[in-house]
Amino acid sequence: MEVTDVRMRKISDEGKMRAIVSVTFDNAFVVHDIKIIEGQNGLFIAMPSRKIGEGDFRDIAHPINSQTRERLQQKIFEEYEKVKNEQEV
Repeated sequence: MEVTDVRMRKISDEGKMRAIVSVTFDNAFVVHDIKIIEGQNGLFIAMPSRKIGEGDFRDIAHPINSQTRERLQQKIFEEYEKVKNEQEV
């Protein structure tokens, strides 16, 4: 499965959330509302989730293993840096 498109829907410098992303796989399946978050150890992605109960959240869609998460995160961060640099020019 290949990431065929990454689109930044919102980019912000305020707060901890840096962007909201949509990712398309194999030109056939899209996942919306992946968030890029600025954490204590740098940027990370947060998959779309739904609130269940008192303050608990469950991912709606997510990678099954760390290797897939790393590949997805790398593609998202590449596009984020590209868009961010274009906005600064």
